[in-house]
Amino acid sequence: MENAQINELHILRHTASHILAQAVKRLYPEAKLAIGPAIENGFYYDIDCEVSFTPEVLGRIEKEMKNITGENLKIERFVLTRPDALELMKNEPYKIELINELPEDAEISFYKQGEFTDLCSGPHLNYTKKLKAFKLTQSTGAYWRGDSKNKMLQRIYGTAFKTQDELEKYLAEVEEAKKRDHNKLGRQLEYFTTSDMIGQGLPIILPKGTVIMRTLQRFVEDEEERRGYLQTKTPFMAKRDLYKVSGHWDHYRDGMFIMGDPDEFENPEAEIFALRPMTCPFQFQAYLTKTRSYKDLPLRYNETSTLFRNEASGEMHGLIRVRQFTISEGHIACTPEQLEGEFSDALDLAQYMLKTLGLDEDVSYRFSKWDENDKEKYIGDHNKWEAVQSTMRSILDNIGIDYYEADGEAAFYGPKLDIQIRNVHGKEDTLITIQIDFQLAERFGMEYVDKDNIKKYPYVIHRTSIGCYERTLALLIEKFAGAMPTWLAPEQARVIPITDFQNDYAEGVLARLKNAGLRVSNDTRSEKLGYKIREAQLEKLPYMLVIGEKEKSNGTVGVRSRKSGDLGEMSVDAFVELIQKEISAREK
Repeated sequence: MENAQINELHILRHTASHILAQAVKRLYPEAKLAIGPAIENGFYYDIDCEVSFTPEVLGRIEKEMKNITGENLKIERFVLTRPDALELMKNEPYKIELINELPEDAEISFYKQGEFTDLCSGPHLNYTKKLKAFKLTQSTGAYWRGDSKNKMLQRIYGTAFKTQDELEKYLAEVEEAKKRDHNKLGRQLEYFTTSDMIGQGLPIILPKGTVIMRTLQRFVEDEEERRGYLQTKTPFMAKRDLYKVSGHWDHYRDGMFIMGDPDEFENPEAEIFALRPMTCPFQFQAYLTKTRSYKDLPLRYNETSTLFRNEASGEMHGLIRVRQFTISEGHIACTPEQLEGEFSDALDLAQYMLKTLGLDEDVSYRFSKWDENDKEKYIGDHNKWEAVQSTMRSILDNIGIDYYEADGEAAFYGPKLDIQIRNVHGKEDTLITIQIDFQLAERFGMEYVDKDNIKKYPYVIHRTSIGCYERTLALLIEKFAGAMPTWLAPEQARVIPITDFQNDYAEGVLARLKNAGLRVSNDTRSEKLGYKIREAQLEKLPYMLVIGEKEKSNGTVGVRSRKSGDLGEMSVDAFVELIQKEISAREK
C-alpha cells in the first residue's frame, strides 16, 4: 500500500512539473525547457530563461498553474518517430539533445495538455484538474546535466500533495526546518560567519563555534587514544609526486587545489605542490619509517586533519559542504586475519560517537561499491574488486547492520561503508566513512614480514570516527535547534545578579565556577532582570544562576534550567555537583 501511495504521489508531482512548464511557456514563450522530474518531496523544472524567477515571478507562475488546473485540460500520451520528434522539438535545444541521446530502438513518447506538449516517458494524471494542492517553493541555479562546464539554468522547485491539509502540514514542517537551518541559526547564535573577501566555502568559526569544535576534538582524540590509536601531525601540502603514487593525481585532480604554473603541469621536472584532499598518503609515510612485522599490526594512526577540496560553487552550503574542513581521520594497517575485527571496531567507534551526540537515530548505512562499467574511475582489476567487495559484504552481514548497496560510490581504491545523514531540508550527505583499501599499500611499498617470514602488503582501513567537524557542528545546530547539550555548550551557565549590590558576590560565584572547570560568564550590566534572562534564553544557555539579596545572604544561587525550569535555591557546591554530573555523562 505504501509503494502504491508513493507511486500515486510521484505521478501527481510529475504532472505538476508539466503544468509548471506549461505556465512558464504561457508567460514567457521564449523560455527553453530542460528537464522536470518528480523528486522525493516534490518536483522541479530546469529552465533556460532571461527572466529571473524571483519570488514575485514565482507567484505569477503559480497563479497561471492554477488557471491551467481550472481549465481541466485532458492529458494525452502519444509516440513519434525520431525524425518527427526532432521536428516537433526543433525550438527546444535541450529536448533535442535528450532525443539524440536515446537508443536507436527507444520509444519516443510525448504528453500533450491543451496547447502544451512535452517530451516525457510518463506516467501522468489524465486531467489537469486532478492536481489540487501544490505550491512553488523556490528558484535556484542549476547547471545543465549537473556539469559546471555547461550553462547555468534556473531550477524552479515545488511540491504537491493529494489534499490541501497534507500540503499545509508539509509546508509547516518546512517552516520549522527553516528555523533550525544551521546556515541561519548558526550565524544568529554567532557560531560561524563567512566573508566574500575570503571566499565561498571558507567559513570563519567564531569563538562560540570554536569552543564546540574544540570540545568535540578533545573528546574524539581521547577516545581514539583509549582505543589504541597513535596520533600524527602531517603537512597540509605535498609535491604532486606523492599524489601520483596514491592515484589522486589521476583520479582526484579536479578536486584539488594545485600550486604552481599551469603551463608546467605536464613538465615532470617542475616542482608542483597541491593542498591535501585527504591524509592517507601522508600517514603512509609514517608507516614507512621502519621495517614492520606482523607483530606491529594492527597499526592504527589517527589525525585531526585539515583538508582542502575544490568543491563546485553550486554545491557549497553553510558548514555542510565547504572547501576547507577538519576531519577525524585515521588509517589502520592490518593483516587479512585482522580485517574483520578492525573494521567492526572502527564501526563501533563511529556508532559510539553518533550515540553520544544524539545523531544515531538519524543515519542510514550505504555499502558503496565500484561500477564495473566505469573502470576508468577506479584502479585495480575486476577480480580483486569483486573479492574485496564480497569480503566487505560478509563483514557487514556478520555485524548485523541494515544497509543498502550503491554502485559507483566507492573510493577509487576500494569499497566503503558510508554513514549517511540528512539535514533539516532532507538533503542527504555522508557524515562518516569506513573504507577497505586493498591497493595503496602495494603502491607505496608498505610491507610487513609475516609469521612465515615472507613480506606481504597489509590491508588499510581508511576511516573517520566523527567525520567532518564543520558538518557535525551544522548537524548538531539543526538537531538541537542551537540549544547545545551542556557538555558541548560554549557557555554552560551565566551568573545574573539582580542589582549592582550583588555584583561582588556574583564575581565570587563566577570564580568558584571557573575553578570547577565550567564555561561561565557574569552579567553585571545595569539592565532589568527580565531583560537579562530573556537574552540568556535567546542565546540558549543551559543554566542561569540568579542572585538577589536572599541568595547573597544565604551564600546560594537561584538556579534556572533550560530543560527543567526553576530548580530553586541551592548552594554553589550543589550546583557544581549537578552540572558536572550532567557534563561527565554527556547528557543530551
